[in-house]
Amino acid sequence: MIKILFLCHGNICRSPMGEFILKDMVARRGLAEKFEIASAAVSTEEIGNPVYPPARRELGKHGIRCEGHAAHQITRAELGYYDHIYYMDASNARWLRRLFGRDGDKCRPLLDRDVADPWYTGDFSQTWDDIVEGCERILEELAWA
Repeated sequence: MIKILFLCHGNICRSPMGEFILKDMVARRGLAEKFEIASAAVSTEEIGNPVYPPARRELGKHGIRCEGHAAHQITRAELGYYDHIYYMDASNARWLRRLFGRDGDKCRPLLDRDVADPWYTGDFSQTWDDIVEGCERILEELAWA
C-alpha cells in the first residue's frame, strides 16, 4: 500500500482538496485499495474544523464529496508513517522545519511552484487546477497514471 499525506497551513482548503481529489482519481482507476491518502495541517489554527465551504463547493462541482473531514496538525508519527508527504507552499516547508527539524526534509512540494492559498486569493478554481496537476504528477511518478 502506498501512503500519501497532503499538507497545507490549516487543513481546511488545499490539503483536503488534494486528499479528496487523489482519492477520486485512484478510485476511478480501480486502485483505491492500493493507496492510503490523508491530509493534515502544519498549524493548529483550524483543528477540528471541516473542509472550508468554498473548497467543499469546488470539490462538489466536480462530483467529489468530503464529509467527515476534521482538520488536524501533522504528528511525528505521521511523518514516519507516510511514504510520500506533499506540502503546498514555501511557508508550509518553513513550518515543517520548525516542527521537525531535518526530519521534515522528507516532505516535498506538490508542484515546482506554490499552490496559492484560496483562503486569501478566493480563487478555488485555480487551486483545483493546480492540485489536479500535482495529483496527476504523483500518479505518473508512482507509475499509476
